[in-house]
Amino acid sequence: MAFPFRIQQHIMKNNPRRHSRLHSWYELLSSMRFAIGLLTIIAIASIIGTVLKQNEPYPNYAFEFGPFWFEVFSVLGLYDVYHSVWFLTILAFLVLSISLCIFRNGPGFIKEIKGFREKATDTSLAAMKHSASFTAEAPELAIVGRYLQQQGYRFREKQREDGSQLLAAKKGAFSKLGYFFAHIAIIVICIGGLLDGNLPLKVGELFGRIVPETRDIPQSQIPEQSRLGVGNLSFRGNVTIAENKSADVTFINAGNGYLVQELPFVITLKKFHVDYYSNGMPKLFASDILVTDKASGKVTAATVKVNHPLIVDGVAIYQSSFGDGGSPLRFKAWNLAKPQSAPTDIKALSMASQPLLANGQSYTLELGEFRLFNIEDMSKPTTQPKTLSEQMQDARSVKQEKQLKNQGPSISFKLRDSQGQAVEFMHYMAPIQQEGSSYLIAGVRKTVAEPFQYLRIPLDENMSIERFMRLRAALLNPALYAEIAHDSTQKAMQGAAISPTMQRQFSDSVEWILARFAQGGFAGLEQFLDKKVPADKRQAVAQTYIKILQGAVVDVMAVADRHADIKPRELSADNYRFLLDSLVAASALHDYGAPVFLQLDGFDQVQASGLQLTRSPGKTLVYLGSLLLVIGIILMFYVRELRLWVSLHDKQVRIAMASNRHNRDLDTDFTRHCDAIKQLLRGI
Repeated sequence: MAFPFRIQQHIMKNNPRRHSRLHSWYELLSSMRFAIGLLTIIAIASIIGTVLKQNEPYPNYAFEFGPFWFEVFSVLGLYDVYHSVWFLTILAFLVLSISLCIFRNGPGFIKEIKGFREKATDTSLAAMKHSASFTAEAPELAIVGRYLQQQGYRFREKQREDGSQLLAAKKGAFSKLGYFFAHIAIIVICIGGLLDGNLPLKVGELFGRIVPETRDIPQSQIPEQSRLGVGNLSFRGNVTIAENKSADVTFINAGNGYLVQELPFVITLKKFHVDYYSNGMPKLFASDILVTDKASGKVTAATVKVNHPLIVDGVAIYQSSFGDGGSPLRFKAWNLAKPQSAPTDIKALSMASQPLLANGQSYTLELGEFRLFNIEDMSKPTTQPKTLSEQMQDARSVKQEKQLKNQGPSISFKLRDSQGQAVEFMHYMAPIQQEGSSYLIAGVRKTVAEPFQYLRIPLDENMSIERFMRLRAALLNPALYAEIAHDSTQKAMQGAAISPTMQRQFSDSVEWILARFAQGGFAGLEQFLDKKVPADKRQAVAQTYIKILQGAVVDVMAVADRHADIKPRELSADNYRFLLDSLVAASALHDYGAPVFLQLDGFDQVQASGLQLTRSPGKTLVYLGSLLLVIGIILMFYVRELRLWVSLHDKQVRIAMASNRHNRDLDTDFTRHCDAIKQLLRGI
């Protein structure tokens, strides 16, 4: 042992500057201020990790924060704080700092716990706050020792060189263990965090051995550099499994991509259960699953519920969500470019894509998630000036409800043309009710950054859009304009002495307004007003157009029914409202952005369960560390350390007492022990 010590002395002697630097680093890393600084940073990071939702797909963050702050937060690693390199580095330094602190101060604490402080002098005892002296004829320490032993004290006697005697007693000295427990608890918790932080994975990403996959490709085609083996230390991933389907991997969000985590077993979803409240919100959902071990073939059957996971081979399987598992759907496709044609039946599968041919053009129908329940607010307040179409809606006096709850089944899909441009749609199957009238809802948006704009198609008494489509076909058929204009003119001029010229002008106006409306709806009429009519007369002309359309639409419907060999309906308030709603919907279809209207006509729901799979080897350590921390706090704050000294010098007796916490209890204990020892030594 002397040889290395001599080498160390030689190094220190010949390189004192290096020794000074090492000692400075040691003093810094083992100091309390350094550990407190690290704990402060961790506390701030934990707040950020709690407030900012973690491990979301990067496009969600880019949409929420914008390109500038998205890049800033991405560089700082705030989207996955607890697995970021800097957070794990801080944890590692905190482990090092507290370990050095224990190494540095531990021997002194242990010595203090074991020691009785029997070297205390009469001078130091007299200087204590709780100190008293008295005389006794024949004092004996043995009597005092027995008393203190009964009071739960441990003691040690010492014969001094000057002939005096000292009894040093202590009680509750193990409260200092609370400091050890608290420090060790932080170390254990940090080690658990490092294990769950999967430091080897971060190192692999840093050196390029592990590369997240960014392409949307089948799982079987993902390369090995984006796959993690079953021996991966820690992970938290998600997988969606449809009923009667299986999965043996889970997907882990990794920055702007994902990684595929291999599982040691295969999960099969046998049945998914979900219960709803009356308003359509989910009340309870659970999954009946079979877990088959790949190595042994052992099958474990279980029902996984929210907060009731199944743990297999150290992997916890949680119920996290549910959704569509690829449901067969049936559509009625209405050709908007050929309104006279009957609808065609189309079969499709949600969460899949298929080609669609419309009017000689090739499209790709990309179906999204089918939802059985939808809790949405369909009405959107507006502060923009009223357009002609909004005036039309005011004319029919239809008030929008402020809040709509369960809208029933819906399907989202995109229609992508050959140039790659896509329009997104959200179609609802069930009608909604507004003041006694029924409507079919269809939402459309051109980009994901936009909210859906909703189209409301009025339904007839059979809850069908066939009558609306028949009316729209007549509105778009120039061959019927003369007949419609004739009927409108005869009805308008009935009982009035109007010249043939005036009748012809009115008939021509009706045909012109119908043609302009057919070309662009209310927007087409507005464009004409902006270009051809002076600003001071536009309001009056617009009101005239509205009145002509309100009158002509009745004849449009009558002509359409007559040509379809359908008996015309009597003009009632409900029928007239249907016609006015149809004008608004026909105008809105000009901005629909698709050659066909896909009406959801039927479905066979297939549900899917969203499972979260986690392997957290550090979880047990975190629990253990938390327990140690609680024990340490109890020892430090609820266990008092008491020290008591009794010094005998001839007939002079001095009693002194000290504690790690000075409070009223110490005053009471000191008085009680002084009185008891006086009585024992004086023989009272």
